[in-house]
Amino acid sequence: MARQPRPRLTLDIAAIPTYAIGDIHGRYDLLVKAEEAILRDGAQLPGRKLIVTLGDYIDRGPESSQVIAHLMEPPPDGFDRICLAGNHEVAMLDYVDGWISYDDWMQMGSAESLKSYGLDPEHLPLVFPSGAKLDAFIRQSLPRTHIDFMRAMPVLLETPSVIFVHAGINPKLRLSEQTDEDLVLIRQRFLESRVPLPKLVVHGHTPNDEPDIRPRRLNLDTRAFRSGKLTVARLWQGKVHLFST
Repeated sequence: MARQPRPRLTLDIAAIPTYAIGDIHGRYDLLVKAEEAILRDGAQLPGRKLIVTLGDYIDRGPESSQVIAHLMEPPPDGFDRICLAGNHEVAMLDYVDGWISYDDWMQMGSAESLKSYGLDPEHLPLVFPSGAKLDAFIRQSLPRTHIDFMRAMPVLLETPSVIFVHAGINPKLRLSEQTDEDLVLIRQRFLESRVPLPKLVVHGHTPNDEPDIRPRRLNLDTRAFRSGKLTVARLWQGKVHLFST
């Protein structure tokens, strides 16, 4: 199966209070707490609201399958939700589709994902010494609904004043020229570039102890799987308000 280009969305959020959530990485407990905080905050604001999750829902933390199942459910009352793809979702699909090996996938911290689906990553290779049989068993054991949900995730949300994306953008290219690979994987060329960004970029992917706040860049990845801190940004009326679980 060839890699298919991922959807890219455009939306005007000028009148929509919007909440961006950083990398979750299997911390279902923190996701629930973040949504509870968003509901409390949103109760003070008018109209429908939007939640944008920035990718990397799986791996490293203990409850990847629970995070995916939760995001597949309807959003809280009064909210819409957009779930962007991260490089860990892309890697899981690459394994399912045969683009990367089991060992390569395990280097992503995916053993924890398998455990969350009731699979034993240490015992399975002993039961299936043939790599092909191991791969076939895992691929048929992962819920098809979860795989389809990850396949449908957009890779970019562009608004008139903000770009939401997992990793960042290539500052030297127009948005229409960005590759899916850059959008989920770029790091130094984005973080260290002196080329002015076209608008505020809200992203994750590069872990920090605290949110990294710059004039045209906001990184919300605060190592939730290890730190126990999942960071949320509320964007409303040209202002950004941060809070964490």
